[in-house]
Parts: sequence; C-alpha cells; structure tokens
Amino acid sequence: MQDLTKFSPRARPQPVIAEGASVIVEPYDGEHHAVELWEGLGGTADAINDLLKYFPNGQFAEPSDFRTWLDTENASGSYVTRVFRAKETGRLVGMASYMRLDEKNGVIEVGAVAHGPAMQRSTMATEVHYLMARHIFDDLGYRRYEWKLNNENEKSHTSARRLGFTYEGVFRNHMVAKGRNRDTAWYAMIDSEWPARKAAFEAFLAPENFTADGRQIRTLAEIREAGAHG
Repeated sequence: MQDLTKFSPRARPQPVIAEGASVIVEPYDGEHHAVELWEGLGGTADAINDLLKYFPNGQFAEPSDFRTWLDTENASGSYVTRVFRAKETGRLVGMASYMRLDEKNGVIEVGAVAHGPAMQRSTMATEVHYLMARHIFDDLGYRRYEWKLNNENEKSHTSARRLGFTYEGVFRNHMVAKGRNRDTAWYAMIDSEWPARKAAFEAFLAPENFTADGRQIRTLAEIREAGAHG
C-alpha cells in the first residue's frame, strides 16, 4: 500500500502558457479571448449551442452571454479555463477547463471541453490534452485526473478512451441538466499511469509518426497498446 503520510495539498493550476508543436495553451482572459473564442467555436449561436449541447449551462444568444458564463465560472473558482491557439493561423480554436479542484487530495477534472471546427480531427486535439495533463501531473503533482461526461455523449466517450482515460462507471440520476436527467460517466487517469500515457502521447506527436503530407502513421491507441506489451 502506498504511503501517503507525507502527501501535501497540491497547488491550483498555474497561469502558464504551454506551447506545443501545433498549438499553444493559454490561460483564459475574457477581455482578450471571449469574442475570438466565440468565433473559433463556430461564430454563431446555433453552431456554438450545438457544439456545447451536452454542457449543463443554458443557451447562448451572443458573445456577451458566452463571456458572462465563462467569466462567472472562472471568477468563482469553479473553472480554470484554458484556450487553444493554433500556431499555423494564430487563431483560437477551442477550450477546456480544469474543474472540481480538490487540492487536499490531489484530484482534478478536465471538463467543458470544446474543440472548434479548425481543431477537430487534428493533431491539436491530442496535443492540447497532453499539455494540460502534463501540467497537472509533472508540474503540480496531482494523483488523479478525471474526465466526466453526459453518458449520452458518444463523442466524449470516444475522446476519453482515445486519450487514455480509464472508464470507471456511471453515476445514475447524477444531475438535472437543461430540464433533463443526466447520467454521468466517469473516466480517470492516475499518477501511476501517467508515465506510460505521457510516453505514448510523445511518441504519437513525434514528427516521425506523420507522413510528409501530415497523415498519422500509428494511432495513439496503437502506440499505447504496443507500450503495454513492451
């Protein structure tokens, strides 16, 4: 059994900028980011409300509504939001937030994940989560990194599994969201798993894993599976 008698509370995520090969992860600032982020997530109320269909918040009519929501969540400490900037274009293309911070036990969730059209099915969609997890495990020493989702959200299930989170089950009747019941599926990655997950991320993101025209050679799951078998 692991001895945790000397374990101390972890620090909150720090306002650092993390730069990868394809994307930059920046701390959210409503004044500088909200309108550009709205555009990067779709640019219209219909597009953004569809993208955020499984979020528990209400509908957004315009960028000011969206900013008010994000600013309020960050001011309260419920969210520590990060925005994603594509290095090729310099534009914001998505966001995610550190949530449900439990510094005492070294547990934190990544949620409110929204990948805009420009980053969907791209290397950025993997690299941002590598950078966010690396900050939690390597820089801050957290023990557990969670990914929770509406159990009806098949795309989020797929993303969690692809990124290396382990499925842990469903909390039934967990929430009332947008006037409906939400069963919440739980996934997590823990500190003992992180070294292997990190190595798989880095092998996937390495230039030699891509052809000259940018196509991946091995998937992240294939790399992780190969690592598990030595």
